[in-house]
Amino acid sequence: MGIIEVKNVNFAYVREPVLENINLSVSAGEFLGIIGPNAGGKSTLIKLILGLLKPDTGSVSIMGMPITAARKHIGYVPQYPTFSRRDFPINVRDAVILGRLGLAPWYKPFSVRDQAVCQQVMQAVEIEDIAMRPLGTLSGGQLQRVLIARALTTQPEILILDEPTANIDVRVEEDIFGLLKQYNEQMTILVISHDVGFISSYVDRVACLNRTLVCHNTEEISGKTIEELYGVDVRMIDHAH
Repeated sequence: MGIIEVKNVNFAYVREPVLENINLSVSAGEFLGIIGPNAGGKSTLIKLILGLLKPDTGSVSIMGMPITAARKHIGYVPQYPTFSRRDFPINVRDAVILGRLGLAPWYKPFSVRDQAVCQQVMQAVEIEDIAMRPLGTLSGGQLQRVLIARALTTQPEILILDEPTANIDVRVEEDIFGLLKQYNEQMTILVISHDVGFISSYVDRVACLNRTLVCHNTEEISGKTIEELYGVDVRMIDHAH
């Protein structure tokens, strides 16, 4: 049994089918990429795995447990945030340590261990030098590192990221995926991305999702696979520089 098991799942928003007969088994320690067109169901699938939505039919289990019992084992990085950072009254360190909320009673202050985990994670993702910077002063790449750090402070066994490198330049994208690859030695990672060519060098498998789901090993991804997934002609380009 995989660490994540999605079995015969169907889901619709007000009678509009989004996911049909989804079956997915993710092994412990796997790095899985999820690709597909807009409105293909990628974020919906993630929300089902997180327990934010319930399937119309079928089941989702995490580590052999119901989702409600397994949430504390999952770290989550949502899509690029749209809040007004300019006026957001919080600095990097405070944003990161907020990931520890929910691991202890709400009325207790952050513990010495919370502080230590926060410091360790900030060092690991290389944001320690901007710890006191307001969020509104950060670049897109810096903010993504902060959000990843916040998820990592929960010390999860599963890390789920929804397009973590959207609106970020290629150099920063490489840095972030290099960081994720390192953390993949310690945890299972699922990441949604539109850039199948880029993530193929990092992930173990690619889940192609457009209402229905088919998984491929990265070496099996071809132009024909992408054409069938997106429904358009695709020209594959090899960047050999």
